[in-house]
This record gives sequence, C-alpha cells and structure tokens, in this order.
Amino acid sequence: MRASSTLIQAIKKFEGVSLSAYQDSKGVWTIGYGHTKDVKKGDRITQYQAEQFLREDLQQFEAIANKVKRIATQGKFDAILDFIYNCGPANFESSTLKKYIEAGNATWEIQEQFLRWVNSGGKKLGGLVSRRIWEANRFNE
Repeated sequence: MRASSTLIQAIKKFEGVSLSAYQDSKGVWTIGYGHTKDVKKGDRITQYQAEQFLREDLQQFEAIANKVKRIATQGKFDAILDFIYNCGPANFESSTLKKYIEAGNATWEIQEQFLRWVNSGGKKLGGLVSRRIWEANRFNE
C-alpha cells in the first residue's frame, strides 16, 4: 500500500510547513513537513523541496508499515503510517500499539493505544492529542 491523499493532507495540516530549519519540542532540527534527516541550524529549502522530502520520508516509512500484519484497509495503513511518520519507526516497533494490531486485538483496544502517545518532552501537547484522535478514527475506516 501507499500513502493516500487523505493522509498526505492530514500530515501537511498536522506538521505545517517551515522552509527554515527549527528545533521541534524535543530539540531536533526539523524542516519542511517534519523532515529531520541531515537538517541543521540555518538550513533553508523551497516549497518544492519540502514536498520532495515529504514524499521521500513517506516512501521510507511505507516500507515499514507494509510489513505490519493485519493491515488490510487504507484507513488502517494511513493511521499506522502517520504514527510512524510522527513518532518514528523505533517507537512503533517497540510499541504495544504494534503488538495489539498484530495480535488481532479489538479495534477499540488498538484505538486506545494511539491515544497514549500524546506527550513530547514530558508535556501533553494538544496537537498530538488531535493527531492521535485522527489516527484512531482513521484506523477504524
């Protein structure tokens, strides 16, 4: 599966775009729509480059999401892909969320696991709450 246009629009809304490098809530240098690879202070990009970084990042994370067992719908795939994009592959791989999905737990139990990932830098962030709600709902589509 590949990222849907619904997911791409959601990522753009949740991440926003910055054509100048900035430090995220954890102090990681970030640019474009949440791109972090090889970003350093002072970096600047064009809107076109931001779109390219988004596509490249999604392609990398699609490979991970496509290995998850029991993901049979676009909604489930988009929810998992957004989680990986936002929280990182290592966090997803070690998460109870992944374990519940692959074990075939009830949808409501899986949705609750999304909602556990709303803190960054030790603080609950409203933007993450909104994003996890979107993922939990998309998982059920």
